[in-house]
Order: sequence, then structure tokens, then C-alpha cells
Amino acid sequence: MELISYLVKHTQLSEKSIENTVALLNEDCTIPFISRYRKERTGNLDEVQVGEIVKFKAQFEALEKRKAAIIKAVEEQGLLTPELQSKFQNCASLTILEDLYLPFKKSKKTKAETARKNGLEPLAKIIMAQRSDEIEFIASKYLGKEIINEDDALEGARHIIAEWVNERTDIRNQLRNQLEQHALIICKVIKTKKDDEKAQKFRDYFDWSEPLNRCPSHRFLAIMRAEKEGFIRIKIEIDTDRALDNIERRIIKSNNACTAQIELAIADAYKRLLLPSLSNELLKTAKEKADASAIQVFSKNLKQLLLGAPLGEKRILAIDPGFRTGCKVVCLDAQGDLKHNETIYPHAPQNDSAGAIKKISSLVDAHKIEAIAIGNGTASRETEQLVKRIRFKNPIEVFVVSEAGASIYSASKIARDEFPNYDVTVRGAVSIGRRLADPLAELVKIDAKSIGVGQYQHDVDQTKLKTSLDTVVESCVNSVGVNINTASVPLLSYVSGIGPKLAENIVAYRNENGAFKNRADIKKVPRLGGKAFEQGAGFLRIKDGKNPLDDSAVHPESYGIVQKMAKDKGVPLSGIIRNEAVLKSIDLKSYCTETIGMPTLEDILEELEKPGLDRREKAKVFTFNQNIKQITDLQQGQLLPGIVNNITNFGCFVDIGIKESGLIHVSNLSDSFVKDVNAHVSLHQQIVVKVLDIDVPRKRIQLALHKKA
Repeated sequence: MELISYLVKHTQLSEKSIENTVALLNEDCTIPFISRYRKERTGNLDEVQVGEIVKFKAQFEALEKRKAAIIKAVEEQGLLTPELQSKFQNCASLTILEDLYLPFKKSKKTKAETARKNGLEPLAKIIMAQRSDEIEFIASKYLGKEIINEDDALEGARHIIAEWVNERTDIRNQLRNQLEQHALIICKVIKTKKDDEKAQKFRDYFDWSEPLNRCPSHRFLAIMRAEKEGFIRIKIEIDTDRALDNIERRIIKSNNACTAQIELAIADAYKRLLLPSLSNELLKTAKEKADASAIQVFSKNLKQLLLGAPLGEKRILAIDPGFRTGCKVVCLDAQGDLKHNETIYPHAPQNDSAGAIKKISSLVDAHKIEAIAIGNGTASRETEQLVKRIRFKNPIEVFVVSEAGASIYSASKIARDEFPNYDVTVRGAVSIGRRLADPLAELVKIDAKSIGVGQYQHDVDQTKLKTSLDTVVESCVNSVGVNINTASVPLLSYVSGIGPKLAENIVAYRNENGAFKNRADIKKVPRLGGKAFEQGAGFLRIKDGKNPLDDSAVHPESYGIVQKMAKDKGVPLSGIIRNEAVLKSIDLKSYCTETIGMPTLEDILEELEKPGLDRREKAKVFTFNQNIKQITDLQQGQLLPGIVNNITNFGCFVDIGIKESGLIHVSNLSDSFVKDVNAHVSLHQQIVVKVLDIDVPRKRIQLALHKKA
């Protein structure tokens, strides 16, 4: 099967777009580079469409690799015919391919193989011919050392017939269709685990059944986790009589002594071979679908988190709050560098609030602090209230910042390399401050699945999860652009064409030679060749450089066109940038070439209007209801400010300023049907919620969306 036709079928994109995109991928071009700077060749495909081509290209290559392995294995058995080889090569799916291969991967320990060794295959063929009424008499001719009576002979023959039934692709497909349409997933608690405390969170599934094709991904993953942890057993059920009737109609063509033997063999094949095999296949497929759905939710959440509102380059005082161990305080300059750290003890048991207020006030003055970031963990509310009591000389905005994953970062190699002389508490506080300044630059240092914005992230396929999340991070980093003179190694490593090793080389070169003056200097980095420069240059920014285009998304390969535009308008290069009147007067069609068309020229013009513009919103101050400090303070009907801190397929969780997050179920997000939760709320969005129900013993809070802030 040809790659291009496979991709056309699965993506519904034009053949020419696919051909050119595949050619670019084979030239080691990245998804961000292709979608941003090769629009003429791809037919203006966006990142998602190019990503689909990448996904199905990998799927096709895996299929072709499996075909080659199967053909080789069958050939080594001396059983490969031209017809069989053609069947293998023309398979369009892995499932059909494996069905075709099934007869050729026999284990020597099967019941059918034992029967063959005992010489019973001829008897099985006679039975399947369905022409004899004296099958027991015929069976008596096959007695031997291992086969002592007619019943043994017939049983062995049935084992061979059962294997033949199991290997029939038409029968497997028919049963597969029945399972896909009508299978029930049945859950039963393991009696010895019924009262186990850890099992209680799965008690909804102690006695549960529903059609598998209607089981939502989050519930299926919860059921699979409950089974994995040993609290429940699951099985797949369909109408057995209907399944057996369908198989019998395909095989039984007469009504004689052979018929009863074939019916027994079919029942055996169904119970022992077909149903277990196809049930496992069905569960595997359902798991893959559930994984894909969960990964998609995680990816959407991660994108929203990474593109969260930055405060920008401000001098920040960050506090990692705590009770007994105190609050770790750090002061950062506008570039995020650590200037000072110490610990204050405003809360119990020390209760030195006066000393803490005095210290924070003096640090704000000494370091000309412009904003304060407070982690949202233990003692967050108390610390926020303390800070808001302070009368600063100048207005200071106070932000509560998510700590999710901060402990992972503070104990990581990246953090140790950044701050070798400081402990984890200092590193954690620095991370909180830097998250306020630029969430993207700081969060890329943390393993994405540790940030806690998904559902069942430890239960899904880890390879697929990592691939998807890495793609999201790469997309976000490149859509915003990276200041090459301040970016960390982790941030640079996600830039198109760079990677971890070149990122290290860039930082090492920067430390040794000082800041990059222009994009051309990037080529001087050891081992950074022409290809890496081509792929990455457009996403790397140089602030206040000699060439104003270096702080834009205009690729160096297009600088000549911009210079020609400026020359044609009789203005210097700097005179065309942000000059609305000049830019509007440019006739783009006159600058089209064989390689650069209107899509790229329109992108260039848009960039010249606002070069280097950060399209992210700016951070906004938020305050929780100060009267709500614990779950028992809540009352039904209350309206409360909250921040969306996680989004799932079944709703979203909202931080309302206490230890427990509340849930807005999909049914309470809108008056109309909610197909996609992300269409109604976004991560870290400030909203107003209504309290519907409070279950104090189970620590569950049901909310409804009242309005978006």
C-alpha cells in the first residue's frame, strides 16, 4: 500500500499538500517550522493538520514494518505463496493483518497441535466434510497409544476444528462487530476487598454493568484502575446464543452425525479461543480510545496552562508559604535571577506576624519589588491575608500562584544545576516567582504529566502521553518565541530544530561570549549547523539587537524581501516597522516569487505591524472570599469567586480558596448540552460559581457555573 494514498484516506487532505509535507518531514523539518514557514508548499496547513500527517505516517510505517516481519516469518516456514503475500501486502489495518497471520503462529502446546501429533487431523477433515452418519465408527480407526477410545479421538478432532473456526477471518470479523455493537462490561467487587478503605473510591463499580461502547473514557479508565489495583473483576458479555447461531450458519451445511461434533467444536472455539481473544482485543481498543481522549484533555489543559497570562519582566518577591517550617521568601530581579532569600515565621507555632510584616516591607523597599507571588499550598490563604495587611510605600499587586509540580522541579537536576548552593525550599519559592513572570518559561522545566492538569495521567499509554505533551510544549514555545539571551536550557531545547544538546551549547556559548547581537551570531554556536539554524532562527528572538527583525517572527530567509519593501517605499528598515500607513500601502502581490507566496507575505506584514508581540493575556489579580476558610464554612446557594484548576471530560474542578476543590459537572456548566468542556471554561480562568451541594464526610463540593469573570 502506498503511503500517500494511506494518508489521503486517513486525513482527508489534498494529495499535493500531503506529498509536500511528507517531503519536508523527510528533510527533518519540524511541525512548527513547516506550518509557519512553508505554507506555500503545504497548501497553508496548520500545526494540527501537519501533526495528523506525522501521526498517520508513523502508523503506516509501523504497519509496513509488521507486514515485512510477518512475510519473512511465513516465508521461513516455507508456506508463503504469491497470493498470500499479496494479501499481507494489501492489508490496510493491523487487526486484519494479525487475523491473516493467526494460522501461521501456532504454539506447539495447543490442544489442536497435540491432536495433530496424535494423527487426528484427517478425522477432523472428515467431520468438517459433513458427509458421514457413522462418525463414531470412523473415529475408532484413529485409536492409538494416546487415544484409547472413540470419545478421545472425537475430542481431539474437535480441538482441531475449534482452531480452524478461530482462524476464520470472516467469523472473527462477525464476532468482532457483535462485540463492538453490543458488548457489556460487567464489574464485580472481589469480596475480600469490599471493605478495604482504599477500595471505597471505586465503590460505584462494585456491582456495575453498561454497554462498553457507551462507557465514557474517564469511567473506563477508573474501572481499569480498580481492576489493576485488585478491587474488582471485569468481564465482557454478549448474547452467546446469537453469537453461536451466527457461527453455525457459516459452517454447518448438513444435519447428520457430524453436525453435533461441529456444534460442540464451535461452542469450544467460542468459549476458549474466540471470546477471550476478541474480548481482550476489544478492551485494548477501548483502552486506546480512552487513552486518546484523556491525553487530548491533558494536552488541551497543558496548552492553556503554558500559555497562561505572564506578568512580564518585573521585580518579584515570591513566598512559598508554610506553618511550622515557616514561609520561604525570595527576591527576584526582572530577569528572574535570585537576589535574596530568607525564612519568616508569621504563623503558628511561632506566630511572629509583626516580624514577618517588617521583613517583607523592608525587602520590598530594598529590592524595589513590583509584585508579590504567593504559592497556593499550605498556609496560602493566611499568608495572603498577612501580606494584604502591609501598607507598602508604592502600590504592590499580590498574586496567588499554582504550586503544582513545584516540588518536582525543586528536587530535579535542572533545579540543582540552576541553584547548586540552595536547598529545595529556596528553589521552590524561586519557581513560584518565575511562574508569575512567565509561566511558559518556568513550566517547561517540569515533566508535563507532573503538573497535574489531566485525568488518569499515570494510567494511559506513557509513550503516547509523552509524545503528545512534548508536541504541545513545542507548539507553545514556538508560538510565543524565545529570547535567546535569557532562555534556560529546558526552554531552548523545545525550540524548533534545537533539542537538549544544542540548547546546552547555546547557553555555554552565551556564558562565554556574552549576549548574541544578531541572529547571524547563532551560527557560531558549536555543532549548530545550517539545518538547525533554518529550523530554529525564526523562533529565536534577540531583544534590542542591531537588526529590528531579529526580535520578530520574520525568518532570516525573508529579510531580503522586507528590505526591498522598505527600499521601494523610500524608508529605512526601522521606518517600515510599526508604520501602519506604509504597511497598508504595500502591494504584496508584487513581492510574490516561486517560493514565497501570499500566505508568507501576509504573515510578514502582520509581524511588521507588531513585531515580537506576546499574544498571551497579562496576569490579573484575584481574591478568594475571605470568609471561606474550610469546607464547613460553605452553604448551599452561595456565590463564590474561583479559579479553574483542572478540566476533565466530565466537568472542571475549581479552587475556591480551601483545601478541597469543587466540581462543576458538565450538566452544571451550561443550560444547553456540553460537548466540549474546554469550549466553556479554560484552565486558570477566573469565574464565579454557585454552591449546589456539600458532602463534608466525603469532602466533595458540587458547584455550578454562575458567570465568567
